[in-house]
Amino acid sequence: MIRAGSGDTGPVGLPPFSRLRVRDGLGEALAGLVQRPGRSVLTMLGTVLGVGAFVAVLGLTSTATQQIGDAFNALTATTVTIQAHAAAGTTGRTEPDFPADADERVQRLNGVASAGVWWQLSLRNPSVSTRPAAPAESSVRNVRLFAASPGALEAAAPTVATGRLYNEFHRGRAEQVCVLGSGAARLLGISRVDNQPVVFINSTPYSVVGILSDVERLPDFLLGVMIPESTALRAYGPPTDSPAQMLIHTDVGAAKLIARQAPPALRPDRPDLLTAVPPPDPHGLRDTVDTSLSGLFLVLAGICLVIGAVGIANTTLVAVLERRGEIGLRRALGAGPRHIAAQFLTESTVLGTLGGLTGTAIGVGVVATVSLAQDWTAVISPYTVLPAPVIGSLTGLLAGLYPALRAAKVEPLEALRT
Repeated sequence: MIRAGSGDTGPVGLPPFSRLRVRDGLGEALAGLVQRPGRSVLTMLGTVLGVGAFVAVLGLTSTATQQIGDAFNALTATTVTIQAHAAAGTTGRTEPDFPADADERVQRLNGVASAGVWWQLSLRNPSVSTRPAAPAESSVRNVRLFAASPGALEAAAPTVATGRLYNEFHRGRAEQVCVLGSGAARLLGISRVDNQPVVFINSTPYSVVGILSDVERLPDFLLGVMIPESTALRAYGPPTDSPAQMLIHTDVGAAKLIARQAPPALRPDRPDLLTAVPPPDPHGLRDTVDTSLSGLFLVLAGICLVIGAVGIANTTLVAVLERRGEIGLRRALGAGPRHIAAQFLTESTVLGTLGGLTGTAIGVGVVATVSLAQDWTAVISPYTVLPAPVIGSLTGLLAGLYPALRAAKVEPLEALRT
């Protein structure tokens, strides 16, 4: 008859059964690890790296995606672009892509702050210089030529370094005036407008009325010479190589509505010839980045955990071979196979748990350090931190299964002979 209790006994005539309490098992496991501190630390390294990478990756991903929402500012959320394209079967354009009063039509929509049409001039090898009839070798290269309505200049949110922008008066009279971007002004050697400088485009003079130092939208304007679109239509005709576009600056929250209303307001006869490009959805962008980063780095974290598990299994198996004499002595003193297996399983699980705790601390520290260096707000979910030590424990437990089974099968007589 077998009874459980503090004095467990076996059948009549046999010695009492041995029992390994949880506290004793933990003590034996810690004693075994402390006896070989260097090996224990190296064995934990893979688990530390795997769990640390798991926590750091999820924490940094959450923090970075939060910054995407913050970086998606009012500038991006209030910009709408209308792109024109030719109808099917059209081989060329002889009329402007937008009506003559396009700016006024769109600006009448509720929620539009400013809007205007612009395009790049379709000129073959244009000559741009500050002298009339300048030879080709003396003309300035890398200067781009744009036709832009006053509304397009305003919608680009420019910073005027000197002078001013041309206005509706210049546009209505198709005046030969221009505004220079900072890069174009530097290439042309023009830094002021109070001396009334003139830029010659294919020997046609254009009075410079202003120089831009910066623009928030349409950065191409900084390397360009902008002239009124009415002047460009009269001198060079409608765009041929690249279609015209409209830039719309909207109030906050009105961008998607304006993107739906602008094409029929501009071309009620053929709204399909115009395509509105609203600002991207920040939530979709954030989810895409979150999924991409998490998927990539979690694979790396999984690889680190596998390496850690292999390291624990290998070290525990070597310990079984090295401690055959100890195992034989324990078996001779009454320890059963299950006790030997439990001891080595406990050692590997403790190794995994310590590696998981250390990796969690390192991962949280990495997230906090990177956030502090980048002036970000660290975002760490409890669902990321709390399971991390458990992952380390499970890694150690699974890694120790085979070595523990090997240790349990060691026969005491064979072990004592070696």
